[in-house]
Amino acid sequence: MRVLITGFDPFGGEKMNPSFEAVKQVQIQNQEIEIIKLEVPTVFYKAMKTIEEEIEKSRPDIVICTGQAGGRTDITIERIGINVIDARIPDNEGQQPIDEKIDANGEDGYFSNLPVKAMVRSLKNNDIPASVSNTAGTFVCNYLLYGVMHLVKTKYPEMRAGFIHVPFLPEQVTDKKNMPSMSMEMMSKAFEIAIETALTTEVDVKEIGGTLH
Repeated sequence: MRVLITGFDPFGGEKMNPSFEAVKQVQIQNQEIEIIKLEVPTVFYKAMKTIEEEIEKSRPDIVICTGQAGGRTDITIERIGINVIDARIPDNEGQQPIDEKIDANGEDGYFSNLPVKAMVRSLKNNDIPASVSNTAGTFVCNYLLYGVMHLVKTKYPEMRAGFIHVPFLPEQVTDKKNMPSMSMEMMSKAFEIAIETALTTEVDVKEIGGTLH
């Protein structure tokens, strides 16, 4: 089995992006699982071009994209990507699309076909704070999730894919009062558990994962 896991480069004035820093530390002991690690630019359009080229080249069975969600307190497994870009800040090349569709002919949204709730359960069973997220935002993270799921829908129906958000690293919040963080060791362990759960779970569990707001 081949798994492509991606993380972003730093953006928004940060010196690092915890998503790719944690991706670099991922290790899977199972010899039958090949892990491909890819850094994706935090740039609209280039992000999808980068990952689509790698998917075409390596033909992974599973794609797990990851990104930074500063301010969140736990590992969040995204349920859906929506067909809109509404950039609060410019991307790393100064682009700031507002109220634009990602794909003019695409569906309004695409659900991840990974076992989202089983992944959350596995993380919690390993003492890692985790939850289901119903919004990946409207920046490059959501853009990438939607774009990859559009590829699943239109080109690679056998591929499974989804997105995981992580909090800041402790060293990122030294000047951010009361901002939550998580260690890189916990993040990389979370990615390893998420990969293993995705590979071994065909049908997601049915349990409460929703929120009131």
